[in-house]
Amino acid sequence: MNNSDLPVQAQAELLGISRSSLYYQPVGPSAKEIAIKHRIDELYTKYPFYGSRRMTVSLKREGWSISRPTVQKYMREMGLEAIYPKPRLSQPGKGHTIYPYLLKDITLSRPNQVWGVDITYI
Repeated sequence: MNNSDLPVQAQAELLGISRSSLYYQPVGPSAKEIAIKHRIDELYTKYPFYGSRRMTVSLKREGWSISRPTVQKYMREMGLEAIYPKPRLSQPGKGHTIYPYLLKDITLSRPNQVWGVDITYI
């Protein structure tokens, strides 16, 4: 028995996929999408600190009719991200005092031996 003897529905069942997926033809990007992506790339090369908001404004000034979510999607697909100072929360600042952990060598053997207070809100 060769593949031509087996119906498409049975072949799809054997493979564990839906029959409609066998007929799917992928569609490439439109000419407009390619042109917009090229323009986004040019703007990003010139202004790497532009995020999706400023990129959308710049494109709209040039006459493109595009929404911010679409610009976000295109930038994500192209691997572009605005360059800006990001938080460095795990790195100590210069001159910051590192306080020792005072309970390091204490063995807690009974209840209420050590108490703690959170004063971070002060």
